[in-house]
Amino acid sequence: MPERAIELSVVTPMHNEELCIREFHRRVTSVLSEFGIEYEIVIVNDGSTDSTGAIIRELADADPRLTGVFLARNRGQCTAIYAGMQHSRGKYVVIMDGDLQHPPEELPALVTKIREGWDMVKGVRTNRSESLVLRRIPSRIANYLLRATSKCDVKDMGGLSILRGDLARTLHLREGQHRLLPALVHGLGGSVAEVPTSAPPRFAGKSHYGIGRSVDVLFDIILLWFQNSFKQRPVYLFGRIALFLFLAASVIMAWLLYGKIFYGEHMGTRPPFLGAVLFYLASLGFMSTGFILEVLSNVLAAQTDAKPYQVREIVRKQRDPAEEATD
Repeated sequence: MPERAIELSVVTPMHNEELCIREFHRRVTSVLSEFGIEYEIVIVNDGSTDSTGAIIRELADADPRLTGVFLARNRGQCTAIYAGMQHSRGKYVVIMDGDLQHPPEELPALVTKIREGWDMVKGVRTNRSESLVLRRIPSRIANYLLRATSKCDVKDMGGLSILRGDLARTLHLREGQHRLLPALVHGLGGSVAEVPTSAPPRFAGKSHYGIGRSVDVLFDIILLWFQNSFKQRPVYLFGRIALFLFLAASVIMAWLLYGKIFYGEHMGTRPPFLGAVLFYLASLGFMSTGFILEVLSNVLAAQTDAKPYQVREIVRKQRDPAEEATD
């Protein structure tokens, strides 16, 4: 009997989540079984040093719907999400945290919404319980800047997400871009909708986030602005700067030359002359930088099929045909 098509893949990165993983699995399984959808759970073990890996093996042995993807070493949340998406098989892919701050009970609402034909549906977190200074204020600032940069009107770029599986598996995420998924989908011309979701505290354990994450987000936003503003062509940005400096230097030189010809003023020792020379050199430097980045961008584009992770093993129990016949 052929295996039934999987409609939903739940992709979850986990790093040292031994206190949360069993409860996560129990609640996800309970919600989706009651919802009546064919699903799989893809848990990515991101180089955990506690018993997370052993628990994944135990759960995968008992549940044929669970796949464990073990990365060779800790690579960070974004790379773990990317690995999970690449090993998903569902028509839709959910991306959620394993600490249960993304409640599994919200999944049916997201699935129902994306079935309407959206490319992506975002959960907008309400009544967040995290620290106001360390999490909520930086999040609001980042969301505002991302909306202004990407022109994507999503209120909450983070949090629970679901997107079309074929779209998810074609995305080539670089470190930090998991925080920009709605903006990336919007930039590709995809449609993004929102549904309200709750945001309870972490089920157990300690958060892996710190204030330094806000600095990383700022750089991600700057890079996104750079890509959106200049169509991912570095030479457009650096070429404009180089042209401005060149024209400014030329105007100064023309003014100095006019004074030299008509008034006999000496050019070489005047501060504007030195400034013009610096502008010419800076123009050359910016133009060279633009060309170098163009070459690097072309190399990166040619290498997009190279995965930024190494999978050590895949843990998946083969379903018994007799069990499938009785499902």
